Amino acid sequence: MKAAPDAQRRLLDLQAVDTALNQLAHRRKSLPELSEIETVSREISALEDERVRAQVAVDDLDRDITRFEKDIDQVRTRKNRDQARLNAGGALREIEGLQHELATLNRRQSELEDAELELMEKRESAEQTLNEIKKRIARSIERRAAAEARRDEATAEITKEQEFKTQSRAPLAADLPQDLVQLYDKIRADTGLGAALVRAGRCGGCRIELYGADLNRVKGAPADEVVRCEECRRIMIRTQESGL
Repeated sequence: MKAAPDAQRRLLDLQAVDTALNQLAHRRKSLPELSEIETVSREISALEDERVRAQVAVDDLDRDITRFEKDIDQVRTRKNRDQARLNAGGALREIEGLQHELATLNRRQSELEDAELELMEKRESAEQTLNEIKKRIARSIERRAAAEARRDEATAEITKEQEFKTQSRAPLAADLPQDLVQLYDKIRADTGLGAALVRAGRCGGCRIELYGADLNRVKGAPADEVVRCEECRRIMIRTQESGL
């Protein structure tokens, strides 16, 4: 392929724009906020699991406490009934039976109230655990929101730079021979770098020094010949810096 030396040299300007676009795309994908958001999201997910378990523990204790309260109410109701019967008087044997049952009910009520008190203490501790988990979730959500805001700000800046670079690329490419640009784009799509400056006898694409027949081939090529590296296949741009 033939192309004017100046057109070949301007491929480096096109490559500089494309390199900048590649760097911006890489920067977009590797923003530190993305990793932070992912990490915090995993933390929130794990904390949500903890919250569910803590809530279940509180709910279980609430059910147990409610059951004890019902049992205590039943005991109290029975005590009131027996006390009323006792107050009404009656046969000695019946009175003794009622007194015995009241004593039994008092013990039962005391046992139930002690057990209920123990459950209420456990519930207080379980609720404290639940509330602490909720606070941690809230703090993590705030951290994630802050990271998302920073991500959005950085992404908007990158998008603005990409748009500017893309707009500047169009006239550069349009001003070059289309067959040269097509070759350049094909190589760039395959390797990420379409054209590279030869500097001090070394290919700027693969960094391999030219020697022997390959060096003679490049040296002997006409100035308007589009020369490609035998190693990396990129277009080699020759200037005064090339040392040829």
